[in-house]
Amino acid sequence: MDLAVALYIVPTPIGHLGDISSRAIDVLNNVKLIACEDTRHSGILLSHFGIETKKTALHDHNERDRASWIIQKLSNGEPVALISDAGTPLISDPGYHLVSQVRAAGYKVIPLPGACAAITALSASGLPSDRFTFEGFLPAKEKGRIDKLTELKEDPRTLIFYESPHRIVQSLTSMLTVLGEDRAIVMAREVTKTFETFLCGTVKQVLEQVKADPNQQKGEIVVMCHGHRLAEDEAIPTVVINTLTLLCEELPLKKAAALAGQIHGLKKNALYKYGLENGL
Repeated sequence: MDLAVALYIVPTPIGHLGDISSRAIDVLNNVKLIACEDTRHSGILLSHFGIETKKTALHDHNERDRASWIIQKLSNGEPVALISDAGTPLISDPGYHLVSQVRAAGYKVIPLPGACAAITALSASGLPSDRFTFEGFLPAKEKGRIDKLTELKEDPRTLIFYESPHRIVQSLTSMLTVLGEDRAIVMAREVTKTFETFLCGTVKQVLEQVKADPNQQKGEIVVMCHGHRLAEDEAIPTVVINTLTLLCEELPLKKAAALAGQIHGLKKNALYKYGLENGL
């Protein structure tokens, strides 16, 4: 396989080894260097598929410095692959600074499609998937979690978070505090692995299940929250009003209300009524 000189972004399985693509294996076999988040961890995967390509470590602590060395490899005509411990690189994993510097140096970055825990979990969650936001890991400290969740409380999109097993109870407790006990959520654990589980219900129900079963406090976790739904008697959020007001400067109210509703996931009739009542 003759590869173009480029940085290849190669997803690896998040659990089930059968999820790696034949193209990913071909690329990893034919690049001159594989940059790994953890060479020991990735070495097990690469050995399983008989891939003997030279490896180098690229992680949060050395990424900026390592990038210039990798760019030198590209300048010598050597294609390079980037992998993380599992899933798609850069999604809550190292790689952003490397990709930015490689592009700035004028070299191609070629992405391969593949496993991603957030998208895989969302597809099976039963929550709205037409509009969503991936927020990565919530802050470790309670105040930071509360502040972040408060910022997202009125977001109408499905919210997706990663969480570590030793913080899952604390994070669900913060969600209970900020989002309310009745917010619908789904917690996906160990997706594609032997002990894969999906817990569905309200925040309160899922938190109770996690507290009652220590096994739910182990492994890789994705938490997905239904977006905010405006109640009939609830005030329209300021951010929505601002959008409606700006649109009304260029469009008739009816059209502006429809667009603002589409942007924020709200009913256009409520926005149209607000506009009439407030002279927009």
